[in-house]
Amino acid sequence: MTEQASPADRPVNRHTVHAKGREKLKAHAAMLLFAALIAGSFSFGGMAARHLDAGPLTLWRYLMTVVVMGILTFGILRVPFKAPQRIWRFALLGGLIAIYMLTMFVALEFTSPVQTGAVFTLMPLISAGFALVFVGQKTRPDVLLALVIAALGAIWVIFRADINAILSFDVGTGELIYFVGVVCHGAYVPLIRKFNQGDNPVAFGFWVIVFTVPWLLPTGAVPLATTDFASLPATVWATIAYLSIVTTALTFMLLQYASMRLPAPKVLGYGYLTPTFIILLEGLLGHGWASPAVFVGALVTAAGLLVMGLLRD
Repeated sequence: MTEQASPADRPVNRHTVHAKGREKLKAHAAMLLFAALIAGSFSFGGMAARHLDAGPLTLWRYLMTVVVMGILTFGILRVPFKAPQRIWRFALLGGLIAIYMLTMFVALEFTSPVQTGAVFTLMPLISAGFALVFVGQKTRPDVLLALVIAALGAIWVIFRADINAILSFDVGTGELIYFVGVVCHGAYVPLIRKFNQGDNPVAFGFWVIVFTVPWLLPTGAVPLATTDFASLPATVWATIAYLSIVTTALTFMLLQYASMRLPAPKVLGYGYLTPTFIILLEGLLGHGWASPAVFVGALVTAAGLLVMGLLRD
């Protein structure tokens, strides 16, 4: 008769072990800042998308980000330069991010930042499914309930607080396009944890960004090479600077940091704050305020974050 190992003797799945205490609080703080910065990418990205197509805009952004992350990684932080190992990891992650970014900018050509931000909030629920498949992270029933409630609030915003649009499943073109990208990003977060096998997190992030660029060349190389940069308004230049430095380099490290310390659904749960931040930013930028009914839906998604954050991992 074979003796069964006791729970204490069984190997620990490192993908299901999460941070506690101060490290956990720091991870939550990182994602709170992440949500605020991401909100800016929707508003500013929407402004830039009026003057430059998604392909060249995204490629330009990532070429700049490679430079910024390279200086940060090997210049400021002095991370030893090492050629990437098992480059298929970075190629796969880069492909997922490339699809996500392209669909976001394409969607902003069809719909508003608030609508795309609402689609973004579906990501935690999607990520919970991928986390179970990829790394064996099981989402507690109460956390899953919080995700579902928050997703309902997001759906209310996506359908513009119109019950008839919900019943007829009248989804905008932009929202459908961006949903494809959100699915890719939902898979990306648990895969960070699965693929990072002791790599330096900053260097890991740098190589993912480097391997994102080849995926963007087919849609962006020729249009970017023929762009009349001198005729572009200052808004586009400022947006590229914001996107390449703040919402790519900085948010990349914030997401990397939190993904190694919190369950995937909780990491992306902070996306629930995105529509609220976008509504506030759009109003402050003079682009108009969302209707009270839409704002209520955004608050429901934010409440889902609060409930989920208080629940244990």
